[in-house]
Amino acid sequence: MTTQEIFNAVLARDEATVIAKTQEAMDAGTAIETILNDGLIASMDEVGEQFSSGELFVPEMLMSARTMKAGLELLKPHLVEGQSQSKGTVVIGTVKGDLHDIGKNLVAMMMEGAGFEVVDLGVDVDSDAFVKNAADKNADVIALSALLTTTMPAMETTVKAIKEAGMSTKAIIGGAPVTQSFADEIGADGYSSDAPGAVRLAKDLVA
Repeated sequence: MTTQEIFNAVLARDEATVIAKTQEAMDAGTAIETILNDGLIASMDEVGEQFSSGELFVPEMLMSARTMKAGLELLKPHLVEGQSQSKGTVVIGTVKGDLHDIGKNLVAMMMEGAGFEVVDLGVDVDSDAFVKNAADKNADVIALSALLTTTMPAMETTVKAIKEAGMSTKAIIGGAPVTQSFADEIGADGYSSDAPGAVRLAKDLVA
């Protein structure tokens, strides 16, 4: 079955096969939703579980996410509004003053792989930009990343701005120096130490 082959190819980090099999499934008339859910989203769920159990590490997870994204790009033009049940919208970015993006990019790809609509604002993003984009997109979650202890206060500023704007959007934070206690201290709605955890957290918050 082609969706199983797509699933296996993502786990094998074989981008060429993912592209070929995704196209093959589309040409054969397989429902776009089936390819998305059974081939791409299911494989990233498995990647997340393998990472959590210590079978995979960050480089492999990043490669799997990129492989999955290659298949997703083929499906995107066919994912008409309403056809694909989006899990919700996530606005993500690295906070003001911080230019690190590897962790943020991985979370963004895995969120997309899990079925969220992702708005990636990039790096060095100030609190106003997070709030404005979340409001424009009616986002369910704002995900903030920081890799420097010196930029962690920008997370607090952004969480405060979200609350002051009276938004129901949930704020989640992550990054090497960030902890659960810091998340509690600044009033964030959640914290994760890794990308699969961030996806699970977002799913729980929008459920």
